[in-house]
Amino acid sequence: MRIDPQSSDAVVLDELGRRLARTRLERNLSQQHLAHEAGVSKATIERLEAGEPIKSTSLVRVLRALGLLDALDRLIPEPLPSPVERLRLQGRQRQRARGGGWEIPPEDAKPWRWGDEEARDQ
Repeated sequence: MRIDPQSSDAVVLDELGRRLARTRLERNLSQQHLAHEAGVSKATIERLEAGEPIKSTSLVRVLRALGLLDALDRLIPEPLPSPVERLRLQGRQRQRARGGGWEIPPEDAKPWRWGDEEARDQ
């Protein structure tokens, strides 16, 4: 079954539980074993697979134990910066290098002096 925006919360939780149960069975894991690996109770796994509400931390633990935690990154991707934010950041990007100041002097150039050396030398 496909989860769509018109699905009720109960339908979404039922489908999520069904999919997680199928994934667990495909990996040949018992509810007890998955509960142990996830650090939750067997009753939590039973509630999850039955489509009942559970704590979000328990869901994260179960997804981690099943190796599916990276699916949350695809589910809720990192938001892109807004157009205003991109414009603000763009102003901070370096546009060109500073000129002058670090040129190599020619070989016949005189060494730099303060200018008051002649008065002291006399």
